[in-house]
Amino acid sequence: MKTEQYLHHHHNNRRISLTKNALIKTSKPAAYFILLLLTYTIGYLSPPSSSSTTITSLPSQPQQPILRISINTTELDPFRVTTRCADPIPPEIVRRTLIDRLFNGTSPFENFPPAHAAEKLRQTKRVKGWGSNGAVFENLIRKVRPRTIVEVGTFLGASAIHMAELTRRIGLNTQIICVDDFRGWAGFIDRFNNIPMVNGDVLLFYQFLQNVVTFNQSESVLPVPFSSGSTLILLCEWGVFADLVEIDAGHDFLSAWSDINRGYRILRPGGVIFGHDYFTAADNKGVRRAVDLFARIHNLKVRVDGQHWVIYSS
Repeated sequence: MKTEQYLHHHHNNRRISLTKNALIKTSKPAAYFILLLLTYTIGYLSPPSSSSTTITSLPSQPQQPILRISINTTELDPFRVTTRCADPIPPEIVRRTLIDRLFNGTSPFENFPPAHAAEKLRQTKRVKGWGSNGAVFENLIRKVRPRTIVEVGTFLGASAIHMAELTRRIGLNTQIICVDDFRGWAGFIDRFNNIPMVNGDVLLFYQFLQNVVTFNQSESVLPVPFSSGSTLILLCEWGVFADLVEIDAGHDFLSAWSDINRGYRILRPGGVIFGHDYFTAADNKGVRRAVDLFARIHNLKVRVDGQHWVIYSS
């Protein structure tokens, strides 16, 4: 009897011991999971740090940090242009300053055209463009009466020539700075097969110069044949500001966003920034999205003039 009782008691103790071990084995991962879940929840619900980047580690894996990036959607810190602008230089020395600093003191129109390009260029009285003669140009020029205009994206110069003619007709002494790398875009030659090419180098820049010369505007228009990003930053650093800034280069969101932000930095008080392609099939993906977001962040109003968007600085 005692033996049976002992065996029964021993068997119960062993079963209890096994049960405890099983519970311990089960509870460890469960407790770890609960702790991990609480850590994640607390980190998710807590307010973001003032720094744009913070590093948080898992409790049991300090050697594998989790990178959590918080973006301030109001200021869009990662996209801000922080270049320090110089004091504005007088409008009457803008052209000379750019020729000296960009072209070693020699205007690109001097001794134009070069021999290797002369026979390949076309002289035309009708320059191809998009929205280049819209009423917005005369409306803004008469309102702002600009001394300096910066055009970002100029292609063959249709709108630049039109603005030069308008300012001359109104009696203004206006310098128009045309910022463009004059490379076109991949595949554009299919639509503009009359633009000559030499050893794979499309002569778009030379054709632009030819168009400006044909319309007798070489003193009013000055090309800056570099990327918009690098050029607008340098204009800011050199103190070259504009009364009108036209943005009409890349039509994707990132290109338009970058150009608008940098172009706005060189706008004189009371100036206007504007551009084409506000109404396209990609309204919420390209130019319009960039314009609307910029205006909302800076508490500015977007006005519409035909196919152009217009933002007054004040």
